[in-house]
Amino acid sequence: MGYTLSQKIIKAHLVSGDMTPGSEIGLRIDQTLTQDATGTMAYLQLEAMNIPRVQTELSVAYIDHNTLQNGFENADDHRFIQSVAVKRGIRFSRPGNGICHQVHLERFGIPGKTLLGSDSHTPTGGGIGMLAMGAGGLDVAVAMGGGTYYIPMPETVKINLTGKLPPWVAAKDIILEVLRRMSVKGGLGKIIEYAGEGIKTLSVPERATITNMGAELGATTSIFPSDEITRAFLKAQDREKDFVQLEADPDAVYNEELTIDLSALTPLAAMPHMPDNVKTVEEIGNINIDQVCIGSCTNSSLFDMLKVAAILKGKTVAPNVSLSIAPGSKQVLAMLAENGALADMINAGARILESACGPCIGMGQSPNSKGISLRTFNRNFEGRSGTADAGIYLVSPETAAASAISGVLTDPRTLGEMPEIKMPLHFEINDNMVEMPLGEKEAENAKVIYGPNIKAVPLGHKLEATIKTDVLLKVGDNITTDHIMPAGSKILPFRSNVPYLSQFCFGVCDKSFPERCKKAGSGIIVGGSNYGQGSSREHAALVPLYLGIRAVIAVSFARMHKANLINSGIIPLVFANPDDYNGIDEGDTLELSGIDDAIAGADKVTVNNITKNTKITLNAEFSERARKILLAGGLLNYTANRE
Repeated sequence: MGYTLSQKIIKAHLVSGDMTPGSEIGLRIDQTLTQDATGTMAYLQLEAMNIPRVQTELSVAYIDHNTLQNGFENADDHRFIQSVAVKRGIRFSRPGNGICHQVHLERFGIPGKTLLGSDSHTPTGGGIGMLAMGAGGLDVAVAMGGGTYYIPMPETVKINLTGKLPPWVAAKDIILEVLRRMSVKGGLGKIIEYAGEGIKTLSVPERATITNMGAELGATTSIFPSDEITRAFLKAQDREKDFVQLEADPDAVYNEELTIDLSALTPLAAMPHMPDNVKTVEEIGNINIDQVCIGSCTNSSLFDMLKVAAILKGKTVAPNVSLSIAPGSKQVLAMLAENGALADMINAGARILESACGPCIGMGQSPNSKGISLRTFNRNFEGRSGTADAGIYLVSPETAAASAISGVLTDPRTLGEMPEIKMPLHFEINDNMVEMPLGEKEAENAKVIYGPNIKAVPLGHKLEATIKTDVLLKVGDNITTDHIMPAGSKILPFRSNVPYLSQFCFGVCDKSFPERCKKAGSGIIVGGSNYGQGSSREHAALVPLYLGIRAVIAVSFARMHKANLINSGIIPLVFANPDDYNGIDEGDTLELSGIDDAIAGADKVTVNNITKNTKITLNAEFSERARKILLAGGLLNYTANRE
């Protein structure tokens, strides 16, 4: 029996464990990336581990999230990250150089390599044939120090793409169709591999759009083969030497298979407030819109931008619409300026933003109250845009541009003949905004610069024998990390200041939660299925840790958030019977007696609901390493104790 593409890369990087789905494996990581919203904490953790020099083949620190400098905080964080990077052997991508995933795809991604990033959309690298995974900042810090990255061995899902996309139908519509079929929970514990004749019709930027938004499936990662299309992209980036041909064995066996006929797809949109709430644009109809935002790590490539410019050329944005466009990298922006496409956008009335994440993370461009915003982004969670009552729709660049002109949600197929866009044979290469680190000897005297907003990393403590505390919050299904720890321009500047950040925890669900935690001193959270989906942000675990949360009991957990809870020393427990979720209410007093012994070796834990005088069985299924981390009170404590 042959290997799938992802199994081949895993096998080549396997440090420990066996490749049985569900069992824990340890992987060697070749490359890492961080961004500034999560990177400050990752580098604080790296410094806490006293690692003098990174051990990876390549590590890059990007500044792309907190670029709105409405105070000293973001600028201080950037300077801190820069000082760590030049001292510890990390390349530093300066503000304005672009979104981490777009730049990494262009300049650093290598087929067959492993990439770990402190951002959930790191699987963008799968578009170039990398095994690229998102993780919490602490896991990335450990990997930078030469440590192993541990995950449950994923199952593999093969998605066969047949046919060819019709005019005006885009790669974004492919991944929206996958989400429509599989849901935001459909990829949990799985790697999505794309295959079939249809992949030969997709460029690397189109493939990257699909793997990027595979994060919304809850998948470990998504990946395309590395083929002649990959070679052509790398050659155009002056990186043909990095090309390696990679594909699955013909007799590889998959856990699931799905076929999508590209020729049968039509323009799609994800409706508020979930990426899998997908309907055809035609089905939704010509609803009035207020805003269109084009960009993000999903759809900001030169290929996407040229399509948008061609649609806007000679037109004017509708008077009821605010159109903003954010090219994904300095390379993209410079090439748009050189070939005249940027002028076409500006003349049409588009507002050109810097090459950064911007409105995708609520960093500016919030819609008007009750506004309808079409976005080429990857997430439309409630409140993520910065406007609590806005309706966010996720669409392709073609649909976005067509709608910006008409003023209503518009099927781009109504525009007539589609402009032909060809990928350039050579991209403009200028890496002058990537600062190289100091040499090892020079770095010895370099100083790490801390600003006053940068506070110490919160630490857990050794697990006690009994936890007796109240349920301080009960939430439903599909709670995202945006619910737990919101983003946005008002909050993101404090990502390196957990005490200040704590006042916003679960603000979307219950603004009184932080105050209850402070009064109680400790507590438990109860959640539904897919708890913690979305971003890799470990602040969604670190802030509850700071607020005294000892355990989260849920119907099921998203992979990255569960790992972040364990790394923080918060115990993630699962209802053995999902119906028992209904047997615990906010305010109930729970007792986990003998929890230390249970975590040390049991697969089941009994929780005594003192308020209701009932007992409920919980699953406590962890790897041996995870058990040791929980007993120590988190990964930093575990690492320190081992030394």
